[in-house]
Formats: sequence, C-alpha cells, structure tokens
Amino acid sequence: MAMIELGFGRQNFHPLKRKSSLLLKLIAVVFAVLLFCEFLIYYLAIFQCNWPEVKTTASDGEQATREPVLKAMFLADTHLLGEFLGHWLDKLRREWQMERAFQTALWLLQPEVVFILGDIFDEGKWSTPEAWADDVERFQKMFRHPSHVQLKVVAGNHDIGFHYEMNTYKVERFEKVFSSERLFSWKGINFVMVNSVALNGDGCGICSETEAELIEVSHRLNCSREARGSSRCGPGPLLPTSAPVLLQHYPLYRRSDANCSGEDAAPPEERDIPFKENYDVLSREASQKLLWWLQPRLVLSGHTHSACEVHHGGRVPELSVPSFSWRNRNNPSFIMGSITPTDYTLSKCYLPREDVVLIIYCGVVGFLVVLTLTHFGLLASPFLSGLNLLGKRKTR
Repeated sequence: MAMIELGFGRQNFHPLKRKSSLLLKLIAVVFAVLLFCEFLIYYLAIFQCNWPEVKTTASDGEQATREPVLKAMFLADTHLLGEFLGHWLDKLRREWQMERAFQTALWLLQPEVVFILGDIFDEGKWSTPEAWADDVERFQKMFRHPSHVQLKVVAGNHDIGFHYEMNTYKVERFEKVFSSERLFSWKGINFVMVNSVALNGDGCGICSETEAELIEVSHRLNCSREARGSSRCGPGPLLPTSAPVLLQHYPLYRRSDANCSGEDAAPPEERDIPFKENYDVLSREASQKLLWWLQPRLVLSGHTHSACEVHHGGRVPELSVPSFSWRNRNNPSFIMGSITPTDYTLSKCYLPREDVVLIIYCGVVGFLVVLTLTHFGLLASPFLSGLNLLGKRKTR
C-alpha cells in the first residue's frame, strides 16, 4: 500500500515540476524584455549621442583667447496629460518614457543647462488650481535634476492658453513655478526667452507688457555692444557682448514646412499646408520686430512637433525642435548644443522609436505562445522537427 501511494506521488510530482519550469522560463523572458524595452533601450539610444565639436579659440586682434563652451540641451512639447484628456494608461506610459529618456540623458550627457521650449503641459490652459498643482508635481518628479544643472522653461499655448484664452492669472501661475526670467546669461552667452503667445500685436495688456520687456532687453543688449561707460546705458552692469540665442515656443513666420526635410520633419502630405499667423507661427510683424530688436545669431522654437531648419533674411538660422513626447511622434528627439560667445554647433539625439519597441513586444509575445504550446506538446518543437528532418535526409 505504501509503494502504491509513493508511486502515485511521483506521478503527480513530474507534471508539477514541468509547470514550475515553464513558469520560471516565462518570468525570465518577461523580465528580460521589460528590462530592455523600459530601461536599457534608452541607454542604448542616447549612448550613441555625442556633444558636437565647436571652435573654442577667438582672435582679438593679434591675440587668441580660449572661449568657454556651454553644453545645452533643448527639448520641446512634452505635453504632460492632465485630468481630462487621455487614458490613464496613456498618461502613465508617456510620462514613464519621458522620465527615463530625460534622466538617462542627464546621466550620460551631463548638460549644464536644459531649455524646454513650451507646452510643458497639455491642459494648463484650462486646468483647475488642484489639477495644476498635480501637473507641476509630476513635472518636477519627471524632470528632476542636480543642483548644478539649470532648467529653463518658456511658456507655450497649452501652458497659458492661446492668445484669446490667455489671462494674467494663467501667466502669473506659470511664472510663479518657472520664473518670469527673460534674459539669461552664462559663460558669456546671452539667451533671450520670449513668451511668444503674447506677441499677437493687438495691444492687449499682457502683449504690451511683453513688448516693453523685450524693448528693455534689446536696449541692454545694444549697450553691451557699445563702448564701456556710454552715458546712454547708465551705470548698471553690462551684459556679455555676444549676439543672443532666441528661445520661444511659436516659430518665427514661415509660409509652411514645404522646405523642411529629414526623418523627423512633418509628413510629406502636411508640409505644403499653409501656416496660420498667430496660431501655427508668429505673425510677419512680430517676427520682424524680434529679429530687429534682438538681432539673434540663432533661434530655437517648438510648437509644430516636427523638425525644420530655415534661415530668416538669409542669415539668421531657426531650428524647430521636434516634440519630446511619444504621444506626438514615433521618433522623438532633442537638440544638443555646444555654444561659445562667438560660435555654436548643434546636433540631434534620437530617442528609441515607438514602433521598434512594439515590434519587440509582439515578437516576444509570439515566442512565449510558441514556448507554452511546445511545452505542453500542443505544438512540435521547431528545433526537434529540424533535427528529425535532418536525420531522415541522412538515412536516405
């Protein structure tokens, strides 16, 4: 009787052992693919990015001086979802992707300053105070950074509303979190950060105030180029003499994206669609004012979610930075800039493609299904079938 019970126990033991073995294999494969697709893939993509080389010597008459290089990252249109739009799983997924991409870039590239060119939030234009506080808290967690790295943000239409939605409350709420700083200078380089939503030119209170601030910035920049001690400039400290880098959300005026190219440009069927002034791009008048007042050497903007490089007046380059969110693009990216007071070089760092990640997941699901069916004998093992076929051929 004891022998019969022992045999029965052994018969039950083998199926249990086989099931445990299958479960361990499934867990190992799932863990490995999650580790790769949700963590390691960001290191693999960003590890391939390098800071561009830039000339670091400037000649001053007969003497050559070595200029400091500022390493700056530029990204745009993160569009953190709020409480109304988007599924909770979509929000969780996109925020995880952006957080991993940003934190990996900080660790591998170690920039000195990061600029985000507007549309930080997706629903800032209508969010309640409670929803706004929640969005800000999530943003600060995702884009946390060491104290030695500066993070600068300009306002976008989704942060404070389009011109017809914008009001003092929304602007002040945004600036309370992200500062109202318009001029930022570091290592002899001037950056002008513009609230482009307020450049509608209709004389509204916020618009008039913004233009007055820009005229004051223009005055200070002009003074920096004049002889020291000029009576017109007053006794205050002078800015570095370098021409500024202009940062804003709306692009300067252009007809369309017809002349834009590259893998992250707008789709071909959208490039010839005319842009609407003060909605897709700034108006001609506002664009001319900015170029005249500030005389920038480089313009960086966002808003279109696609890349484009144009030259204004044949001499001032503008680069539209693609969206940093996978919700807006299959292939997000950001710009890396090596900047000195007299020169700059830009390069683009591409993040993992969404379709590649989905293909990997689908492939692994298919593999797990085959593995499970083979384990239970519902599907012949491809490896054993191959060996049997090879053996039959050898016996002929």
